[in-house]
Amino acid sequence: MFMVTDKQDSMQKKKRILLKIGSNTLTKETNNISRGKIEDVANQIAKLQDTCEFIIVSSGAIAVAKQFVKLESKQEDVFVKQALASIGQPHLIRIYQEIFREYGLLTSQCLLSYSDFEKQESKTNIVNTINVLVQNNYIPIINENDTVATDEIKFGDNDKLAALTASLLEVDLLVIATNTNGIYTKESIEKGVPETIAEVTDFDGLRAQVVNSKSSHGSGGMESKIEAAAVTKKANIETWIVNGLEDDFITNAFDNKVPFTKIK
Repeated sequence: MFMVTDKQDSMQKKKRILLKIGSNTLTKETNNISRGKIEDVANQIAKLQDTCEFIIVSSGAIAVAKQFVKLESKQEDVFVKQALASIGQPHLIRIYQEIFREYGLLTSQCLLSYSDFEKQESKTNIVNTINVLVQNNYIPIINENDTVATDEIKFGDNDKLAALTASLLEVDLLVIATNTNGIYTKESIEKGVPETIAEVTDFDGLRAQVVNSKSSHGSGGMESKIEAAAVTKKANIETWIVNGLEDDFITNAFDNKVPFTKIK
């Protein structure tokens, strides 16, 4: 399991974990949000709630909307995506609330923009609000406020948002759920036999290993996850990149039962 330090152990302080879940994980690489995957996440959080507190950064609003809406517009594609996000976000949160409630877990919604991280007052408000929620056993479910911001839709698939939030909240660990067993060596990908880089200590060397590819539903690939890890590394936060398509991916990573990448 992910061990606490002696100081934290003596204080019985829970580990604060930020879990980032992308659209490909939430849909299990299909065209529909997987309720089974959200149940899998809820089940693991319920098992770990005595020792860990979770904050979730979740994509998926656009993917939810695409299940039952087709918008027609002559506007630019980004505006259509923003409209889809507006339609899908309430449905996404409702799915989380319904499933998490079955596991005795409470959830709340927080919509943030990158501009919020540029103002000290906004950053203070984010920290204070999320601390109150967590202290009262609510799991904040954070997403980019896509209706007014375009950065996430165009570039990072919430990877950067997760890293900025993790740093601001001084979490103990950032877990990025993706569709691979962590980061693979470039050579192994070229040979067609992917081999996971278990632990990264040479961050500059890691960049040379990354073969970037965009995910089918989200807009981020492995490169955006490396950039996210660069942000958390500056804040002395460890980042794990794990395969969120597998069941029990969090608890199995804690128990070192599956291959994944640790970036220290």
